[in-house]
Amino acid sequence: MISRILQDTGDKMRKSLEVLEKELASIRTGRAAPGLVEHIKVEYAGVPTPLNQLGGISVAGARLLVIQPWDRNSIPAIEKAILKSDLGLTPTNDGTIIRLNVPPLTEERRHELVRMLRRLVEEGRVAIRNLRREAAEDLKDLEKKKELSQDEHKRAMDQLQKLTDSFIADVEQAGRVKETEVMEV
Repeated sequence: MISRILQDTGDKMRKSLEVLEKELASIRTGRAAPGLVEHIKVEYAGVPTPLNQLGGISVAGARLLVIQPWDRNSIPAIEKAILKSDLGLTPTNDGTIIRLNVPPLTEERRHELVRMLRRLVEEGRVAIRNLRREAAEDLKDLEKKKELSQDEHKRAMDQLQKLTDSFIADVEQAGRVKETEVMEV
């Protein structure tokens, strides 16, 4: 019973960390990376579709992304979606591929990105703590139902806290790595 609760909580915390890492990957760092645009939703055939499902995204240089749509008719929709995104990138197309030049970041924009990044990291920590709280409530319910002794409850809470601490450390580490990447000139 305890191991199942801890296992489920660990799985949920892992998923929260993965979501945070995807969000951090979408933050611009001044160099080209497919993660920068692959999450952009493109209105294609009346359905919002992630850009990475409409074509290949590759890095052609330190500051150049190339998007090769599988359907040439989707090029205008892709350009429109990129322009509407908050990335500040301007696409250019030659009829078959779309090129995105990633300009270097200004110091002011870097600090703005770091603030946004820290907010995302804090949201990640809050999500992990909320999962800990839910698991603690489940353990408390088991204790109230006399399915768990006080000693077992205390040991389970200690294990839950260690699990939480390790995931919060992972969240903070991911944030530090991305912050270093953003501030790098």
